[in-house]
Amino acid sequence: MATIYDLVLIHVDNKPGFYARVEEIVPDIKPGWWQVKLLVLTFPLQVFTWILDEHQLEGADFTMGGTPLRLEDIVSPVELEHIVNENAEKERIQKERQEGGAPKVISLKDRRKN
Repeated sequence: MATIYDLVLIHVDNKPGFYARVEEIVPDIKPGWWQVKLLVLTFPLQVFTWILDEHQLEGADFTMGGTPLRLEDIVSPVELEHIVNENAEKERIQKERQEGGAPKVISLKDRRKN
């Protein structure tokens, strides 16, 4: 689901159209709908405000004036690499814990009794 400051690719007629950054998402008058302010990354920069529902923010197809549109979240290759490295580190730590056996828990309460 697109959130504030996400980069999105707007598909127009089922083809990549343009990039935009989500600047603001505020509730619309209609329940379940949102006013989404987009900074369109064109020259010159433009700002659009579209009224979208939850499903459209999650990437469902919709139309405006008969033109098919869709929002697709974009993940930076730098961020993607960071996520992959983070997951690999978590897996490495988990594997080390499994190979070394379960850590022993010693109750301080039980130690005081002896």
